[in-house]
Amino acid sequence: MQNNNRKVFDTLMSKTKIYLGIIFILLVVICVENTIMILPSIVIYIGILLYSYYANNKRRSEISETLQDLTLTVDTAAKTSLINSPFPLIIMQTDGNVIWKSSKFNSEFANIDINSYTDDLIADIKNEIESRKDDNKNRDIERKIQIDKKTYLIKGRYVDFKNKNKDKEKKSKKGYMVILYFIDDTENIKLQKEYKDSKTCVGMLVIDNYEEIIQRIESEEKPQVIAEIDKCIYDWTNLTNGVLIKQEKDKYLYFFEQRYLEDVRKDKFSLLDKIKEIDTKEKVQFTLSIAISNEGETDKEKYKSAQDAMDIVLGRGGDQAVIRENEIYKFFGGRAQEVEKRTKVKARVVAHALEKLIKESKKVIIMGHTNPDMDCIGASMGIYRLAKSLDTNAYIINNENTKSLQAFEKSIEKEEEYEDIFINKEVALENIDEDTLLVIVDTHKSSYVSVPELLEKTEKLVIIDHHRRSADYIENATLTFQEVYASSAAELVTELLQYVETKVELKTIEAESLYAGIMMDTKNFTFKTGVRTFEAAAYLRKCGVDIIRVKKWFQSDLEDYNKIADIVKKAEIVNETIAISIYKKKSKDASLICAKAADELLTISDVTASFVIGQIGDKVCISGRSIGDINVQVILEKLGGGGHITLAGAQVEGMTIEETKQELINRINEYFSEIES
Repeated sequence: MQNNNRKVFDTLMSKTKIYLGIIFILLVVICVENTIMILPSIVIYIGILLYSYYANNKRRSEISETLQDLTLTVDTAAKTSLINSPFPLIIMQTDGNVIWKSSKFNSEFANIDINSYTDDLIADIKNEIESRKDDNKNRDIERKIQIDKKTYLIKGRYVDFKNKNKDKEKKSKKGYMVILYFIDDTENIKLQKEYKDSKTCVGMLVIDNYEEIIQRIESEEKPQVIAEIDKCIYDWTNLTNGVLIKQEKDKYLYFFEQRYLEDVRKDKFSLLDKIKEIDTKEKVQFTLSIAISNEGETDKEKYKSAQDAMDIVLGRGGDQAVIRENEIYKFFGGRAQEVEKRTKVKARVVAHALEKLIKESKKVIIMGHTNPDMDCIGASMGIYRLAKSLDTNAYIINNENTKSLQAFEKSIEKEEEYEDIFINKEVALENIDEDTLLVIVDTHKSSYVSVPELLEKTEKLVIIDHHRRSADYIENATLTFQEVYASSAAELVTELLQYVETKVELKTIEAESLYAGIMMDTKNFTFKTGVRTFEAAAYLRKCGVDIIRVKKWFQSDLEDYNKIADIVKKAEIVNETIAISIYKKKSKDASLICAKAADELLTISDVTASFVIGQIGDKVCISGRSIGDINVQVILEKLGGGGHITLAGAQVEGMTIEETKQELINRINEYFSEIES
């Protein structure tokens, strides 16, 4: 206050001095012209000085009083506003001591034990203040807490505060004082929830095998079966007050409010089982795929998101549902075996499209997954021969020397033609350009390809895979041939070779590598085989496959066999029929040993599924196998893996083998609890 008065007075005095200086100069000029005016001028000037001094003192006093009155008025208004705040207000120290509460605070929480809330609140704020010690600028506090049936937005600020402690020789102890406003945010939250709940979710429903089954049903039974399917779907959608539109005979569009999305989750898509329970004279079973999304600002964006989700569901074999929310996929169902497609129309269409893409490209680079196996390399050899038949140079990426391919590599070293076709990562990155066709085989996951950088180097992408589609699939592929019914990528490539217009003559080792790929993924034609699997194998046999030589590629040496026997010996049984074992030796071939051990465990009676855990570098690998009763893909998908119902794998980072084992057991228990519920 004194500083303000001083500034005002100094301003006035500076102006007065200027005026006095001007008057003095004028009087001097007058006296020089007329000496008689010297004495009167002195008297006049002294009078002016005395008046100026009196006037300035009076003005200073008036300004001081005015400013004091104004300050007092402002302070009183501030105190009044604080005391009569429309929001509950409390001032506390960070040690929990309450300094002051407003009357509104006392009335608001009169019937509530508010101390229990404020104690927890101030403890939380104290921790935040401690973490902000180096930040003196940001002293604002904001929280949102539930008190009784209301939600409060708490806003405030903390300041330094010194407590005098008499017990410690009156030394000051620095602490903090916090002023907190409790703003009732209950209505606002209700409005936000109502707005969110009223948003639209878009769903799509597709009957997977409608065409194939409806042809097998007798004409008089068809209307009844179709009506029963429609009734099941309409009854299920009515539970959410949804709108169902039948787009085509086997496709439906479904709209409902987001408030019912949690009910759909809890229901776990019971419609999937109800559709399968529809009885027909032919005892055939319909299956359904469902995709629901709430992503996007507009209904059009949500529809597109639901379409993308449906592509994933169908790519995983159908008979399941997915909810896409916040770019996260939550899958339900999918425990039935994939149904083999009897029609080969798609294979013919893809074969012709692939042939055209190869002709339009200057060169072809073929890439598989990390730790390539015989299915991966066999499919690559088939695509290589197709490209060469079309007079296009082709190269196969093989970065790693895996033990599973050693016998094959020894055989191919004897063939001069293949001396330069296998290239590493560096060579591939140097040679790829916009006119290069990149063919990806035996995987569709962007994180699992051997050289992920290649995906950004060209827009001409082809994917040939037989695994169920994962959430991190490669987008924007020019051509995708992903059929989950197929036993292997080698089977799919063999089909394509039969349907291209150009005659392809496979060399013996190429046919053998394709045959070996099929043989490996079917476990010697035992698992996941269909009519088309044997048709592909028969075609390859005609190309001169030497089965004995192929079998030799899969032989294990005595050392590996002893390792597998030791893993089998140490296996333990969980959930009555699931075998779990650990391969403790860290090795780059751990995945191969684990896979063979998992296969061996399935030969034991009463074992319906097996998991073997090993370690490759910093990652823990899991190989899962099943005879079909248990879906190992669903279990390992929860650990970031994928595959098929009977054959799957996963790689886990940031966990030890023992931690991975416990997490695997938890996921197995979760799988069974979902089935039972």
